[in-house]
Amino acid sequence: MVLFPSLLEGLARTRSLKKMKNCLEDVARKTAEALEKEAKKNELVLSSSSGIVMSDKSNNFSSVCSKRGQKGINQDCLIIWEEFGCQEDMIFCGIFDGHGQWGHHVSKRVKESMPVSLLCNWQETLTLASLNLDFQMEMEMDRNLHWFDIWKQSFLKTYAAIDQELKHSSKIDSYRSGATASTIVKQGEHLIIANVGDSRAVLASISEDGSLVPLQLTVDFKPNIPQEAERITRSNGRVFCLHDEPGTYRVWMPNGKTPGLAISRAFGDYCVKDFGLISVPAVSQRHITNRDQFVILATDGVWDVISNEEAVHIVSSTTDRKKAAKRLVGCAALAWKSKKRGIAMDDISAICLFFHASSSSANLMISQNSCVKKSG
Repeated sequence: MVLFPSLLEGLARTRSLKKMKNCLEDVARKTAEALEKEAKKNELVLSSSSGIVMSDKSNNFSSVCSKRGQKGINQDCLIIWEEFGCQEDMIFCGIFDGHGQWGHHVSKRVKESMPVSLLCNWQETLTLASLNLDFQMEMEMDRNLHWFDIWKQSFLKTYAAIDQELKHSSKIDSYRSGATASTIVKQGEHLIIANVGDSRAVLASISEDGSLVPLQLTVDFKPNIPQEAERITRSNGRVFCLHDEPGTYRVWMPNGKTPGLAISRAFGDYCVKDFGLISVPAVSQRHITNRDQFVILATDGVWDVISNEEAVHIVSSTTDRKKAAKRLVGCAALAWKSKKRGIAMDDISAICLFFHASSSSANLMISQNSCVKKSG
């Protein structure tokens, strides 16, 4: 259990539990911001549209790419922070998809706020837990469970805080604009995943027969999922398809006129926050084994035209891992032309996070011709 020195020093100067809690957030925030500044200086943070991130202190290797669609400004954003929080065994990855007139501003704000806010909340939760004797006794009995609980609470606090930040922002109009978020933290051999909306995380793992198979780590939060639809209708929101969009369910206000949102969880979109839309993420964990090779984070611009199996094959068959995300995005762009004729291509973005120093997938049964072929 690692605590930032400045955080402990700040706590040591407090004289009561109440004062400690009051200063904890401020100390954690300043520490997290200082660490982010240092990470950027050391080129451990990447938030541009393409590139790679790697550290000499871990086996992680990340490839990213984002391509503007045909609908105007690219509303996708992404970020990677290697050695997250100055921890050699940690990395943060996040991908965000904006929608609505000001969606690009919303996704950018979420991207900018998420890592520091999460780091701050993680340190707060970790520090308070370390000072709780009952918690320490429980930790000894079930370390993995409480390790995950700390991260889960940190993610829940972070997502809630960012949504409130957007609500009260005087610079961003997010009443009818919003963003999805798919984020992961890899800490040692543990993976924590938090997701809101329909961006997706897919893990590539070696099966018993030696083939590389996909495992979807997140849920695409669509309004027609039974528990999502129930929450929305219980809040007087409506869920239905338009006549010219059969199968595409959307969230509507009680009058059925706006906004027609095709996801059930998102940041922003306050016009339907009282009618069942929420920004609460689904948070899960996975222990990474030697069979697990890489994880793909991508926006729906990829998943609308590329299956999980196809995405894993495209990435694993890319000889130069530096170009893995670019190749996946390129294959998705080709698939839009063949599968979505007459429909404006969406923004397409992907992060490929490899777990091992060198790819062990060379000997796997992978098709080399893995891009989606044009039909007709």
